[in-house]
Amino acid sequence: MNTVPDLLVGTWTYRSFLSNTDVNADFDSLEFGAGNIRIDAGPMQTFEGLIYGDGWSLDLKGSITYGDPFTVRFQGKGVVGGAEWIYDYIGYVVKEWPNGVNQVPAIVGSIVRTIPHPTGPNGKSTAPAGFVAQWIAVKQDE
Repeated sequence: MNTVPDLLVGTWTYRSFLSNTDVNADFDSLEFGAGNIRIDAGPMQTFEGLIYGDGWSLDLKGSITYGDPFTVRFQGKGVVGGAEWIYDYIGYVVKEWPNGVNQVPAIVGSIVRTIPHPTGPNGKSTAPAGFVAQWIAVKQDE
């Protein structure tokens, strides 16, 4: 039976970044999000798992396209602080360098907020739909 490649299955450290073109911007000011991604074993071409952090999580469902590089495309859905959150992700599995030393498997990509959701104290402000950021995930040692 064909399944999701072992390379992808497991827990990944996730970080997303604002699209700030100022090379002098403080690195800490670029953070959009951080957490973990768990990619579950499953049928070939199927992407399932969870993205999560302290007090929040989104169920992940999507697909894997086998190629050079592998492409993952998935949607995260969940309720956070009483509000529905939906984000769409696309990512590309970074190929291993033949001369790389201690290279950790990585996925790089882009994220878009699919629907608006409240943010801030008491959910007063709204995070607009269509907001785009970049993301990277590196595989954790299991």
